[in-house]
Order: sequence, then C-alpha cells, then structure tokens
Amino acid sequence: MPVFELSKTSNLFPPTGLADYDGLLAFGGDLSVERLLSAYSNGIFPWFNPDDPILWWCPKERFVIFPNEIHISQSMRKLIARGNFQTKINTDFSLIIAACKNKREGETWITDDMEIAYNRLFDAGFAGCAGVYENDKLVGGLYGVILGRCFFGESMFSDAANASKIALIRLCQDLAAKNFYFIDCQFHTPHLESMGGKYIGWSDYRRLLREGIAYR
Repeated sequence: MPVFELSKTSNLFPPTGLADYDGLLAFGGDLSVERLLSAYSNGIFPWFNPDDPILWWCPKERFVIFPNEIHISQSMRKLIARGNFQTKINTDFSLIIAACKNKREGETWITDDMEIAYNRLFDAGFAGCAGVYENDKLVGGLYGVILGRCFFGESMFSDAANASKIALIRLCQDLAAKNFYFIDCQFHTPHLESMGGKYIGWSDYRRLLREGIAYR
C-alpha cells in the first residue's frame, strides 16, 4: 500500500484502514498541537528516527492495559508498602520527558521537536505523567497523551530499580478511579505484558477509542 504524504495546510489524515501491514500510514506534516490531537483521536501516533521525516503509525492490533486490570506482583506490593518511594501525578512533566529522552540518548525517537511538542500538549491539558521520587529526587516516571478517558503512553524511564513499574501502577490506580478506558501502550514489551498488557483487535480498539474520547 502507498504511504501518504500529509498536507502542510491540513491536519487531516488518510483513512486508517490504508495503513500498511506494520501500521505505517503517512509521513510529513508537523507536530503541532492540532495535528497531534487529530492523530491520536483516530488511533494514529508519530514515531520516527531523528534523521527521518515524521512517520505516522496506526497498527492493526493494539497493545493496551486496562487500568483496573493492572497486575501488581507480591514483590511489588511489598516494595510499595515499605514507603521508600513517593508518587505524584501530573507533576514535573517537563523533567519526566527530558529524563526519558536523556536515558536513551543516541537511540531515542524523542527529538528536540518531539519534546517541545509534548510539553505544549501538557500545557494545553492534553498530556499527563506519573513521577516516582526517592528522598525528593525524581527517579522514575512516564508520560503520555490524554484525550477524554483514553491515555496514550509514550515513554518511561527508571533511575532506581522498579521505579517505572511503580509509576505505571500509580498511573493505573489514578486512571481507574477516573473511569479511563485504556492505556494505549503502542508497542508490546515483555515488561508491559507482565503487568497486564494485552492485544486487542482494531475494531475493539476503535470502539473504545470513540467512547473514551467522547468525554472530552
């Protein structure tokens, strides 16, 4: 299937059904708040190497975590119960995305433009984060996009053992209390699967997406 070049004057995307087998749908455009919101509201997200054009993806199968189904192992419950770590929601967003970027220096898709773009989304109320602290120092966290009751995970980091797991658990607890529909993990990892991540088909994902973003 052809990969579509996006217009520089329109935030519209081609139909998601035209994405190729791996999910690649389009290239080009920009990372404006308006275009990013248009993308995520249709199940599309950007992911590209620093020297590539902006690439937009819409995989046919989606790997998600339902917040109220987060798996917390006994060892994690004990670790959390010790109280050595503190967690905060939607605090220090810029520090968390910078840490995610710096942790993967030389092999990250979080370019300077991406960092700026997602900070703008946060300032506009369309992004969120969870941070983990030890002795008041940020040691782990994650961030993502928020539309209605849908959370689209972007990246996480950990400077202390299990800190990113604690961040995910805390985020899921917060989202479950707010009746969020899902966390879109975008890509499968064994780490996320061990914490309750699962694949769902495109038709189920699209239905949940439409219901979830209706709460904007």
